[in-house]
Amino acid sequence: MRNNNVPPIAKQIPKELVAHNDVRIDNYFWLNDRDNPDVIDYLEQENAYCDGMMKHTEQFQKDLFEEMKSRIKEDDESVPYKYNGYWYIVKFETGKNYPIYLRRKESLDAQDELLFNCNEMAEGYSYFKLTGISISPDNLKVSFGIDTVGRRQYTIHIKDLETNELFSDKITNATGSSTWANDNKTLFYTSKNEQTLRSEKVFKHHLGADSKNDQLVYHEKDDTFNVSVYKSKSRQYIIIGSHSTLTNEYQVLNADTPNANFKLFQERIRGLEYSISHFEDHFYILTNLDNATNFKLMKTNVANTAIENWKEVIPHRKEVMLEGIDIFKEFLVMSERENGLNNIRIKRWDNTDDYYLPFDNETYTAYTSTNVDFDTSILRYGYNALTTPASIIDFDMVNKTKNIKKEQEVLGGKFKKENYVSERIWAIADDGTKIPISIVHHKSTIKSKDTPLLMYAYGSYGHTIDPYFSTIRLSLLDRGFIYVIAHIRGSEYLGRPWYENGKLLLKKNTFTDFIDCTKHLIAQNYSSPSHLYAMGGSAGGLLMGSIMNMAPNLYNGIVAQVPFVDVITTMLDDSIPLTTGEYDEWGNPNDLAYYNYMKSYSPYDNVSKQNYPNILITTGLHDSQVQYWEPAKWVAKLREHKTNDTVLLLKTNMDAGHGGASGRFESLKEDALDFAFLLDLEGITV
Repeated sequence: MRNNNVPPIAKQIPKELVAHNDVRIDNYFWLNDRDNPDVIDYLEQENAYCDGMMKHTEQFQKDLFEEMKSRIKEDDESVPYKYNGYWYIVKFETGKNYPIYLRRKESLDAQDELLFNCNEMAEGYSYFKLTGISISPDNLKVSFGIDTVGRRQYTIHIKDLETNELFSDKITNATGSSTWANDNKTLFYTSKNEQTLRSEKVFKHHLGADSKNDQLVYHEKDDTFNVSVYKSKSRQYIIIGSHSTLTNEYQVLNADTPNANFKLFQERIRGLEYSISHFEDHFYILTNLDNATNFKLMKTNVANTAIENWKEVIPHRKEVMLEGIDIFKEFLVMSERENGLNNIRIKRWDNTDDYYLPFDNETYTAYTSTNVDFDTSILRYGYNALTTPASIIDFDMVNKTKNIKKEQEVLGGKFKKENYVSERIWAIADDGTKIPISIVHHKSTIKSKDTPLLMYAYGSYGHTIDPYFSTIRLSLLDRGFIYVIAHIRGSEYLGRPWYENGKLLLKKNTFTDFIDCTKHLIAQNYSSPSHLYAMGGSAGGLLMGSIMNMAPNLYNGIVAQVPFVDVITTMLDDSIPLTTGEYDEWGNPNDLAYYNYMKSYSPYDNVSKQNYPNILITTGLHDSQVQYWEPAKWVAKLREHKTNDTVLLLKTNMDAGHGGASGRFESLKEDALDFAFLLDLEGITV
């Protein structure tokens, strides 16, 4: 019988990987086969070892889970929004994991009409996800996608909202989203490549027909692009979008004529990014045309959409990034970012008014929310901060008054926002760049070399982690932790150039920024290496792998969630989901310059004989974004090479994918494991 307190040692089967006459030996390549019983056995051994090593925290994990759960309002519901004559609401019931979708006709006092009870639909499945709810224009039908594996391959169904019966229509291997033409019987949807999971084809489906006979409308043959289909907010156009990291292309079709041909909006030009919104006789275009790095707003008549007809509406500004727009009958609303901070700008079409919503601190998140109605003066937006729970606010753009529709309730009776403090500071990178850092802690926590501190970051794809409120995080803050978000290059926190300077052949800036932020926090006496921890997931897991190779002595513990760590091998394999679409983010290693650069930082390739921090690594067997074998191989190689006796744990969710467990409470058990790991390293187990 196996001793679960002894780490499993993966067998070594050397495999030569050759590119550019460079030979890499991968002893654990064999783990790349989820159908191999030996692979499953190894993952289960690692799970048993993790459970054994964390057994003394079992009760603590349960306590943390209950503590996190106790802060959540279980019988909760969303702020209703009105669309096409109906108010739509999502609610949760006490003790239930999944949402219930409802609507009420015309009035909020009307009787509830049940769309979906996901708790009933999820029965019998260890994983369940419903997505892509799309109501037909006549309000009588709804299409939706279901995933019961976690691999993001959805089956689309259609429900009759008069009888509550499902139509026989069934569309498999789809993205889950779909959109109705205005005839109420034609549905457009996107399918995935079975192997790479790239969304590559748009089909047209007629209600009641066999999906095998669906008409192919568009095939995106460039494997660096993904494709999507959706309806404009005006409901007048069906839009096909082709997207790569650096380039966009759109096709449009009048939603009243689904059997006509799509018209090309503006053909793709490498490096030209644009998105489109329809309003009256014009399309409005958010674009980087003519070196508008932080984007500008243009417009063109619906009859003449080619680039030579685009006219400037809002010019490019070097210090302000234009992130998005919301169009209303009388107002244009712009979501902007300046010096890292979210701004919401409101402008009348007739130019009689132009102003910003006021926000008054440096560690907040603000964003426009669900605004599906054109003919209204009410803008719905969301606001929260590191110390302030989330609010949904309706703002009257005429009277300039706000109505807080909902404030997130933090139950349990202990939370008071005045008990927490936040700040933003700046570290200086080795190249002189100033790196912003958002910080929150309990007001009674004193900065010192003995203070535990957890740093979090992502730093890829231009995805920005804004300073947001978290009830889960309170379990660390209330036990004396300082929590830090490092706004490193690779995000767009300081505009588009911030992203450009953290990708491709500048990717290492992401890692060195994080390390420089760590050194700054230590120098400023926030904590010390004996009490400093780091956490990141997916591409943030790549960050974790890189910093632990480059500066392992700075951290006492690291949590890497679904980490992307075998960069070269993955990026050389174009059969793996996401690979080809990632070339503009990481580079194409078939090019020697990118190969050599990736090899210099790829966490798996740079594991060496040295001391490593305490490490917890988590993954999902069915992960479609980062395949489970990357973290599994990484752990095996770390076990082989690390020269100290720190803890190294791998936990694989055998029933889930990239997003972890489904259900609002089940995922808390994963958070409880992560936190118990960190708190245990600090000797805090109550």
